[in-house]
Amino acid sequence: MSFVNYVTKEVNCKIVYYGPGLGGKTTNIQYVYQKTSGDNKGNIISLNTENERTLFFDFLPLDLGEIRGFKTRFHLYTVPGQVFYEASRKLILRGVDGIIFVADSQVERMDSNIESLKSLEKNLIDQGYDVAKIPLVMQWNKRDLPNATAVKDLHDALNKWNVPEFEAMAVKGTGVFDTLKTISKLVLMNLKGGLE
Repeated sequence: MSFVNYVTKEVNCKIVYYGPGLGGKTTNIQYVYQKTSGDNKGNIISLNTENERTLFFDFLPLDLGEIRGFKTRFHLYTVPGQVFYEASRKLILRGVDGIIFVADSQVERMDSNIESLKSLEKNLIDQGYDVAKIPLVMQWNKRDLPNATAVKDLHDALNKWNVPEFEAMAVKGTGVFDTLKTISKLVLMNLKGGLE
C-alpha cells in the first residue's frame, strides 16, 4: 500500500510496531529516532489521548538503494498496546507495508503477547490482508531480564509463520536496527515484486 510521490521521487512505506502494552514498541522507535541523522528524518510526533500514546516519524535511509530511480522513505508507527484501543490499532494498520511484532520476553507477559498477536491477525484479516504474505518480523524484547522466556518457547508460541526473529534489548538499542533493517528489506522486496 506504498504511496509514490512523483514530485519528490520517493516511495513512502509504512512500518508498524505492534505488540502488547509496555513491551518496547515506543522504546524501539525512540532509539531509531535518536540514532537517525537529522537531515534524513522528520519530526517525531506523539498523539496522546487520556490513556494511549501513538508515536510516528518518517526517515529516509541512506543505504537501501532506489527502486526505479525513486528513493524510499519509511514511516514508522507504534500502536497503543492496550486491548481497549482496538479501533486505534485498526486505523494505524490501514495501508501498512510491514509489521514488527514486539513481544515482551518476560514469562508473565506471554498471555499478553498471544492476545496481541491474535488481535494483529484479526485486524489484518478484517482489512483484507493475507497475514502470511505481509512482511512481518518478530522481535523478542527485554532479553536482559532475569525472567525472560526461552527463545524457543517464544518462537513456538508466537512465530507460526516462521518469519525472521531477533532478540533485543530496546532500551540499550540491541537488536533494534537489525529488526528494522530486515523488515525494510522485506518491504522493499515485496514492493519490487509488485512493480515488476
